[in-house]
Amino acid sequence: MALLVAAILPPIPQPLAYHELIDQRSFLGVPNFLNVASNLIFLFVGIAGLVFLWRVQALSSQKNFATLSECWPYLIVFLSMIMVGVGSAYYHWQPDNTALFWDRLPIATGIMGLLAATVTERVGSRQGLQWLPVLVMIGSASVIYWGWSEQQGAGNLNFYIVVQFCSIFLIILLAILFPSRYTRGTDIYVVIFLYGLAKLAEMLDGEIYHLGQVVSGHTLKHMLAGLAVCWILRMLKKRRLLA
Repeated sequence: MALLVAAILPPIPQPLAYHELIDQRSFLGVPNFLNVASNLIFLFVGIAGLVFLWRVQALSSQKNFATLSECWPYLIVFLSMIMVGVGSAYYHWQPDNTALFWDRLPIATGIMGLLAATVTERVGSRQGLQWLPVLVMIGSASVIYWGWSEQQGAGNLNFYIVVQFCSIFLIILLAILFPSRYTRGTDIYVVIFLYGLAKLAEMLDGEIYHLGQVVSGHTLKHMLAGLAVCWILRMLKKRRLLA
């Protein structure tokens, strides 16, 4: 239904003003230094997440996952964060639509991985794992379509916007309607809250920067979004399967 709405609505092109972020200070020859360097948090948490999943796989007895197959959605999440760290740094080095594609693609796949993980833990393991490749393809397709539409001179963000925000809405809805099979189930609300703060900081890019010209809203967005992924990793490390 949401995808149908995205198809019907007038196309929304990518505003070129989006690339004109307030903090354009260079350091050590790196343009837009803080917006580039702040992506290291995604790289670090992505690697830390993969190390954690590898250790879980290596344990003969572990209590973080009911079955090891439930690691797959989080593998997508943490791999996506590593790609976000690279893709977003590439975009902020020289912001334009071409580079933005490589920033958005892993963001879309990461959110879809989290949605599949939520289905796996709250609806059923089989359903979540079956939907994982479908959801990842939908997320990827929304970004690929936007990139293609920009190349045709008729940019259309509709599908990307719908897929991203509907995914977040579904995660919240599933969390409310279905209890988790694990402890720490309420941690998902902290993750969504931090992500919401990150989006708010992005919208207040200039206002936050002018508070003292220390950090911009966009840099703060990276830090808050990275903290949200850190919270996911913290949740996985601390949780246990409920009886």
